[in-house]
Amino acid sequence: MDYPIQSPGQLSAHLRALRKARGLSQAQLGAVLGVGQTRITRIEHDPTAISVEQLLGLLGALGVQMVLRPSEPRAAAARGRPPDEPW
Repeated sequence: MDYPIQSPGQLSAHLRALRKARGLSQAQLGAVLGVGQTRITRIEHDPTAISVEQLLGLLGALGVQMVLRPSEPRAAAARGRPPDEPW
């Protein structure tokens, strides 16, 4: 299943949901990653506070991976960009 993420708030909600779906407490996930429960709480509250490397590690511990995929051409056009221009 894909989880489209377009904002830090969406990422926060998905990280929390993925952890809970795996039956992990924040302390258990922290132990897997070698960090404390309070660090997992902060990450779930504000996922912008971690590096890409840390995010990839967290996603791996949750059994998911990041996949970048072009958005719908209509969505890019609605934002005033050609569909093949990512930025």
